[in-house]
Amino acid sequence: MLLDACSNVKSANSLFQIVEELKLHACKENPEKPLYGGGLFKTRRGSEDSYMPSLAVHNLTKGTIYSFSVWVRVEGSNSAMISASLETEKDIYQCIGTVSAKRGCWSFLKGGFVLDSSSNLSIISFQNADGKDVDIDIASPSLQPFTTKQWRFNQQYIINTKRKLAVTIHVSDTDGRRLKGAAISVKQISKDFPIGSAIANTILDNLPYQNWFVKRFDATVFENELKWYATERDEGKVNYTISDQMVQFVRANKIIARGHNIFWENPKYNPTWVLNLTGIQLQSAVNSRIQSLMNQYKEEFIHWDISNEMLHFDFYEQRLGPDATLHFFETAHKSDPLATLFINDFNVVEKCNDVNSTVDAYISRIRELQQNGVFMDGIGLEGHFTIPNPSLMRAILDKLATLGLPIWLTEVDISKTLDENTQANYLEQVMREGFSHPSVNGIMLWTAFHPNGCYQMCLTDSNFNNLPSGDVVDKLLQEWQTGRVEGITNTHGSYSFYGFLGEYRISVKYHNRTTYSTFSLSRGRETRHFSVTL
Repeated sequence: MLLDACSNVKSANSLFQIVEELKLHACKENPEKPLYGGGLFKTRRGSEDSYMPSLAVHNLTKGTIYSFSVWVRVEGSNSAMISASLETEKDIYQCIGTVSAKRGCWSFLKGGFVLDSSSNLSIISFQNADGKDVDIDIASPSLQPFTTKQWRFNQQYIINTKRKLAVTIHVSDTDGRRLKGAAISVKQISKDFPIGSAIANTILDNLPYQNWFVKRFDATVFENELKWYATERDEGKVNYTISDQMVQFVRANKIIARGHNIFWENPKYNPTWVLNLTGIQLQSAVNSRIQSLMNQYKEEFIHWDISNEMLHFDFYEQRLGPDATLHFFETAHKSDPLATLFINDFNVVEKCNDVNSTVDAYISRIRELQQNGVFMDGIGLEGHFTIPNPSLMRAILDKLATLGLPIWLTEVDISKTLDENTQANYLEQVMREGFSHPSVNGIMLWTAFHPNGCYQMCLTDSNFNNLPSGDVVDKLLQEWQTGRVEGITNTHGSYSFYGFLGEYRISVKYHNRTTYSTFSLSRGRETRHFSVTL
């Protein structure tokens, strides 16, 4: 049955085309052939002909996941951020994909959309995101529809091939003879892919909250308690009392935690006294902040968000110069050489109509920092969604993945403007898309509990009974772990199963002899073989 299920998933996956990494960044002399043979555009003229910057498409249906791609070239400017939009009979979707296009060569735009209502006639248009006049040529358009079931099957195929491995356990006696009929019991004791939730100081001395949290999560991030305005409200009066207590809770329960954040580029979220500093005074305060925080919590946090939301704000670089961020990373690296250093921003993966944080803008900023010598270890995507767009989300993750850095969804939630059931539905879409992408290494939910309401989305009520979003999280946590596996070795003295990546404990019993051992599953494609001797 397991092999049949895997075969069905693999068959469904054959509908999807993989985009080469080079295509996502290259600016080519000629456009390539369209994906999926053009999909709904396949009846158009020659696949590589160029078009005026608009496309008409008929009979789009509600709820279908559409993957869109096209090659783009501009004239009249050396480069331009080109945005594709969609107008249906009832709605306007301001952005279904973007690309930083250049003059004289072709760049690849990939995105997509899901409609709220069906439309007999829709128009896809292209425009310069900054509003300036520029000539736009497009070629090789493709629009491929997928049902929700097909999309889910593809996600499951990726999970089966990237998040799980086949395992064969061999049982022998001390003379090397394989033992038929040995009883195998396997339990997963830790996961390779962390899924966690933010916590706030509300968890301190709140046993029901603590019990609810520890039962589910092995990873967390402090919502506000490490931020500069929380640890040094008044100049020179550093206070880690609350964050120390939260670290103690994390330690006691063997929970990993992200460090969020050292600097926030938005002046609104800096201590008031910092806003009045300039030049040498500000530089001195910055150095003290990094050294104090990272010495206090050296080797405590798996990541540090060094610079938060730099695509949207530049408080420090305005005052300390263009190398301010480089200095942050250098000083942090010296303070804790083993720390994993991230940048973190919003509206990169959530949507594409924020010109400050398109995927190309993020990639450009990361490359600029790397070229200037920044020690950067990971990419943070906040993930504050209203209505998720799975095909756009995947296209953005694919493009970011070409940088070769770990990607984390760091602050996932769904807007409180939506009802609880809709929030839960959309949360599941986001988590499935994140977990099934090979370059995403972890997911943090921005769902710290507050009695008067969470930031955008709560997982429980005030009595710690699950809300619909909490039920979704529990369902996925259960789905994405290997339950207890039990069986008997075959005539070859072997027992096989598929398991999620992570650490395992195994017991093997044969007649009156029992032995215990551990093993781990890490990324790869080959079946893992483990031998046990009784």
